[in-house]
Amino acid sequence: MRQARSAEIPPLLKYAPPGTYVTLEQLPGGGSLQARMLSNKAVQFYWRYSHGGRTFREAIGVYDSTSPPKKLEPSARGFSVAAARERCRELAIRHAQNREDGGLRGAQIAEREAKARVIMERELAETKAAEAVRERERHSLSALLDDYVKLQQSKGRISAREAKGIFNLHVVTPWPELARAPANELTQDQVVDILRRLVEMEKGRTSNKVRTYLRAAYQCALDVRVTASIPAAFKAYEVLSNPVAHTRRDARFDSADKRPLTTEELRIYWRLIESLPGLSGHCLRLHLLTGGQRIEQLARLRWADVHDNSFTLFDIKGRPGQGPRRHTVPLTKLAARDMNALERVGEHAFSTTEGVKPISGTTLSGWAMQVVGNEIARFQLKRVRSGVETLLAANRVSREIRGHVQSHGLTGIQARHYDGHDYMPEKREALELLARELTRPARAANTARQRRTSPLAERRSARWSLR
Repeated sequence: MRQARSAEIPPLLKYAPPGTYVTLEQLPGGGSLQARMLSNKAVQFYWRYSHGGRTFREAIGVYDSTSPPKKLEPSARGFSVAAARERCRELAIRHAQNREDGGLRGAQIAEREAKARVIMERELAETKAAEAVRERERHSLSALLDDYVKLQQSKGRISAREAKGIFNLHVVTPWPELARAPANELTQDQVVDILRRLVEMEKGRTSNKVRTYLRAAYQCALDVRVTASIPAAFKAYEVLSNPVAHTRRDARFDSADKRPLTTEELRIYWRLIESLPGLSGHCLRLHLLTGGQRIEQLARLRWADVHDNSFTLFDIKGRPGQGPRRHTVPLTKLAARDMNALERVGEHAFSTTEGVKPISGTTLSGWAMQVVGNEIARFQLKRVRSGVETLLAANRVSREIRGHVQSHGLTGIQARHYDGHDYMPEKREALELLARELTRPARAANTARQRRTSPLAERRSARWSLR
């Protein structure tokens, strides 16, 4: 049976040199079926045809001697002679249909060009899709928050570091899909979801901070069309509304810390740090003796702003857009002693890197927590500031002078535009009173407190003594 099937191939092909084309038969549809012995002894079929005065050959496939002789479809191993003949007939029909467009070759060229166009269009679509993804990332919520932080850093805002940390911890990391999405697609509902997560984690204060910073970032992108001081890069976000503006902050979490250190706790704290050696001792004593200045501002004090009897801080918590407000703090005798004990190297006064970088507020707070330990219940360094104000108030220092000592917001046209007095004598007097109260023994303090009674109480006491 196998010999009969192989007899379909002319014996001449076996003796022809490898690579020689042998015509098996002329085809009624045009052209001829040819075969050629390859170097590996396999037989390759071709359809030979003419077009435009030129001869062409179209490869069909290899000969499968095991395929049934009458089978018209190729097997997995190749073609029978009948299958090769059928394939030639199909090619002849296709050639005749495309004769005006170049025949079979023209059709093949057109197919290749069509496939090339499809591939090109697919690659172009993939490129556009990738560019769209990059464009979304360039103008994503995460990118907007980064640009906002950079803007605050360029303005020297201390809050920039806090904003960056809050964005990373409570927006970008827990909400990666929102962070990658275009900034102008953020909705009010999504903002509330971000805030709700923190409230459910019992981080209500942080929730309000996230809302504040998010709203400020979107307001920059919104105000870039009306405020020239905002970088033009914010235009690219195409923000048309502020999705945070109509959300509500929870006032429950905004209550101020109403646990100021008592006068006695301030004296305990003073005794703990009074003889503390090294940089930590100098820094903590200066913080207390100068009236509990804001920790982050004091930590960044520069030597260029330290003078013989005072130093200057730059308060950025003033009116938006007005720049930092200069705040000069007198140095009392005790405070000057610690200031003079610091080594004047580098740029920053409070530094563990020889003035190259300032210490952080967290470092200063950590030093205080370490020295206090369990001596004062629920101690936090920020309670020193409110404790100092409470002590000064108890000693009849007016609210206005306390505001000048601690650089509270001084509002009103009179304070901002007409009052040019620097209040240095009054501030120095208040800080000297603070130093006396801190160093006063407990019994002497009680006696002094008794003497500071109101005039009405003194008159009542005098009437009782006359009786």
